[in-house]
Amino acid sequence: MASRPRCDATPAWRALQAHFEDTGRAFDLHRAFEADAKRFERFSQSAPQVFADLSKNLWDADTEALLLQLAAQCGVAAYRDALFAGQAINTTERRAVKHWLLRAGPEADDPDAAEVQQTLAAMLAYAERVRADEAITDIVHIGIGGSDLGPRMAVAALAAYRGPGKRFHFVSNIDGHDLAAVLAQVQPAGTLFIIASKTFTTLETMTNARSACAWFQAEGGTDIARHFAALTSNVEAARAFGITTTFGFREWVGGRYSLWSAIGLPLAIAIGAEGFHALLRGAREMDAHFRTAPLAANLPVRLGLLDVWYRNFHRFASRSIAPYHGGLQRLPAYLQQLEMESNGKRVDLQGAALPYDTAPVLWGEPGTDGQHAFFQMLHQGTQSVPVEFIAVRQPAHALPDHHRLLLANALAQAQALMQGRSDPGGHRHFTGNRPSSFLVLEALTPESLGAFIALQEHRVFTSGAVWGINSFDQWGVELGKALAQDLAPRFASGDNTGLDASTAGLLDRLR
Repeated sequence: MASRPRCDATPAWRALQAHFEDTGRAFDLHRAFEADAKRFERFSQSAPQVFADLSKNLWDADTEALLLQLAAQCGVAAYRDALFAGQAINTTERRAVKHWLLRAGPEADDPDAAEVQQTLAAMLAYAERVRADEAITDIVHIGIGGSDLGPRMAVAALAAYRGPGKRFHFVSNIDGHDLAAVLAQVQPAGTLFIIASKTFTTLETMTNARSACAWFQAEGGTDIARHFAALTSNVEAARAFGITTTFGFREWVGGRYSLWSAIGLPLAIAIGAEGFHALLRGAREMDAHFRTAPLAANLPVRLGLLDVWYRNFHRFASRSIAPYHGGLQRLPAYLQQLEMESNGKRVDLQGAALPYDTAPVLWGEPGTDGQHAFFQMLHQGTQSVPVEFIAVRQPAHALPDHHRLLLANALAQAQALMQGRSDPGGHRHFTGNRPSSFLVLEALTPESLGAFIALQEHRVFTSGAVWGINSFDQWGVELGKALAQDLAPRFASGDNTGLDASTAGLLDRLR
């Protein structure tokens, strides 16, 4: 596709800078609500499966209008269309980015659509066989990064939809304590190990896989083909391992976008084929919204532009994720990878250093735990941190008093951040005017979770498109891996030749 202007070279960027100095820096939420009785209506909207209240943010109609001009001048809509057209927008790796195709359905007009549907059907058929196999009581999923965070987050989120008789375990860290703790809970005869590595060479995953296999055989396990499956494109390597059941995915599926692919196998076993199809359907609904809604009424676009406003003009360095639902306990970690690995870049598409910031730091914990940990800083710390509340209207349990209190706490925290409280003595003074967004799901279902995740994917795409970066590579993870390969044998040899003094000293200390 044609090159796009970088955001800091556009008239809209300069207009936003002037607007920030004129009214944005001193924006006051109290006055904004007093001046506009319909502010809630203006800055809230419904999208597939998600309602968003953005009215407690530090912007007004003029701000959003300028941000929309910025999106237009940066060619966000054309870049979005290139994504869905299957163009190679991952320029550094010369690849298309087609995770959306994994949920597009059999009617998708794409040359890879038939293969996607064949893989999906085979994976779901296998998942149903495992679900029906009463001898298999434990599923141990071994992966890392996107091959772990997506399924781990989703299996926990959709616990209410799991079938009976199966326990799910996730191993990602190369730290042996992680694997040992899981192996202590399972028996070889009742365990299915799923090895998730596109190349079947990922250091952490394959180290854990080999140790799991050694444990399996040492404990009397004899049928690797029955008790191990692989999610990989390297079928030959899996076969050499002894695995005959494999499900692959294409190079255009990035790890942090891979939940919709065969990487979702543990989730499919947990919630069944029907549930997995509902997950894909929810994401497909959000895809359609992102593709067709005008930018001014496009929720992923509005969120992505708000992120640009906060990062580059208010200079907010982080965003706190506060899901008020126990099932979303792994959501902050999932979103950390999605946004920080996608947009944590310092050069533009041409490789030139950027003079402006990109991805913020994402962090958080489920409410109400966070209220008794870091909310003190959110309310009275020296820096403002935008907070994103996620609430679910209908619980999946029969404890209504608990849920009313949970929702009341979520509303109260957002209200307190905005309103603050005056105290002449100082210690109980809350400045208020601290921004937050509030996202609401009617219920936490496979369909709503699919839509919510797709919303976050497209939001990250939007901010990355404005910043003019490649959101789909991750070269930043490579250097540490390469250095670790050099250091690992030095623990046996003690050779510290060529190492800096600190690394050499620590190596000696740790050997």
